Amino acid sequence: MLIQLSIRDIVLIERLDLEFDAGLSVLTGETGAGKSILLDSLSLALGGRGDGGLVRHGADKGQVTAVFDVAPDHPSRILLRDNGIDDDGDLVFRRVQSGDGRTRVFINDQPASVALMRQAGLHLVEIHGQHDDRALVDMDAHRSLLDAFGGLSDRAAEVGSLFEAWRAARSALSAHRIKVENARREADWLRSSVEELEKLSPVEGEEEELAERRSAMMKAEKMASDISEADEVLSGQASPVPVISGLLRRLERKAEQAPELLNDTVAALDTALNALADAQTAVEAALRAADFNPRELEETEERLFALRGAARKYNVAVESLPELAAQMVADLTDLDAGEERLAALEARVGESESAFLHAARTLSERRHATGSALAGAVMTELPALKLERAEFLVEIASDASHAGPTGIDQVAFHVRTNPGSRPGPIMKVASGGELSRFLLALKVALADRGSAPTLVFDEIDTGVGGAVADAIGKRLKRLSENVQVLSVTHAPQVAARAATHLLIAKGPSEAGGATVSTRVNTMNEDDRREEIARMLAGEHVTAEARAAAARLLEGAE
Repeated sequence: MLIQLSIRDIVLIERLDLEFDAGLSVLTGETGAGKSILLDSLSLALGGRGDGGLVRHGADKGQVTAVFDVAPDHPSRILLRDNGIDDDGDLVFRRVQSGDGRTRVFINDQPASVALMRQAGLHLVEIHGQHDDRALVDMDAHRSLLDAFGGLSDRAAEVGSLFEAWRAARSALSAHRIKVENARREADWLRSSVEELEKLSPVEGEEEELAERRSAMMKAEKMASDISEADEVLSGQASPVPVISGLLRRLERKAEQAPELLNDTVAALDTALNALADAQTAVEAALRAADFNPRELEETEERLFALRGAARKYNVAVESLPELAAQMVADLTDLDAGEERLAALEARVGESESAFLHAARTLSERRHATGSALAGAVMTELPALKLERAEFLVEIASDASHAGPTGIDQVAFHVRTNPGSRPGPIMKVASGGELSRFLLALKVALADRGSAPTLVFDEIDTGVGGAVADAIGKRLKRLSENVQVLSVTHAPQVAARAATHLLIAKGPSEAGGATVSTRVNTMNEDDRREEIARMLAGEHVTAEARAAAARLLEGAE
């Protein structure tokens, strides 16, 4: 329920902190005192439309904070958790409205969107007035209220799940049918492609490996040519080794005759021959190291070019060829086994449709029975509300050809306000005052089922008095036994039945000057008696009015 409402700088409200209890709380006061401002502020904290005009004159921004105490498994908490909002402790909704129209939203001190605040607010508070009644405007709400009254919400959720399963099965069948039809049109191309790719047998990472191997062999080929040229110079027909060797032998013979002249030359030539021999050995080793099979290079290049050609043909990267081959094989398998798969999917569609329709028809039967019971419960409340000549009907149109997540039923609340007249949709037939009384009767019949934990009624007793106002007060009191009820009222009969009575009045601003601000006071028993007397008598409160107020309070107790 709503436990606290704090308002800063909204229209005429300068600073206001209110605490609320369970049961029935009423808000009374002179016309223009600010009751509508209070509800506008609450609506703002629940995600209602923001407007820079709501900010009090002279202030840069206004702020509204609403604090709620709800059960751990309440839908609002689940919604907030699903959206990453911490929901420990009380739920604190804070809305900051700037004078330039900008607005900021905080839920439990975490930034949030207006949409999330509004969605969560729908689970926490319902605000009902004579001309703004979402519970009666929305046809989906009619069905939800009927299900709540009959305890059918879980069955309705099950029907929704079965419908989603049926829809998913139909979607899978449609997708597979399109896939098979496309495959059939491309069957010849697909088979030839599968054959080509299977023959090619691309392997993941193969292109990079082949490219590296080809590059290495091409480098080896180029170096081998240079090494072979060196080998030819050192060991071929033009090799200097035989010439130097012969010259060395001649000089060695001459050296015996003139050693002092030739010994150094002979030693140098011998060193040169040894160096050439070492060079020959090194070149031969390099030739052996650089040796490669030209055929292997050719085969590598052929494989690499074949892979790249296939990639260009199928417009994919080379590394994607294995995946493409697997996909084509799968597509071909789907084609070859298409009829069998289609039959299985068609069977699944039939089974899921049968399960949904069986559950939907069972739910529909329950709804028809519940509709009569709900109409009867509402009708029981109407005479005391001066609607004894009216009739409330729950119209249910069932059509399996228009099945949806909510089943096969269209539910609408119709009324007949005068005997002999044609019944019609409640929003079109009932007047503003009648609409609010129909709503109250419906809410009393539902008790706490299908309802937010806090209900706000904005002057639903306007235009009625005496016994009707008393009947409204009784029903609001009964309703408050199951949910928290806040009622803005001008009826003393309603105010007398409140557990908490808040008086809204205008007074001098705390800032001084000529400005005024709206204030709210929680009244004690004496103050309540005086306020109810004023509501009975008007501006001049008489002793008779005070006595009548006392009798109302005693009767309410």
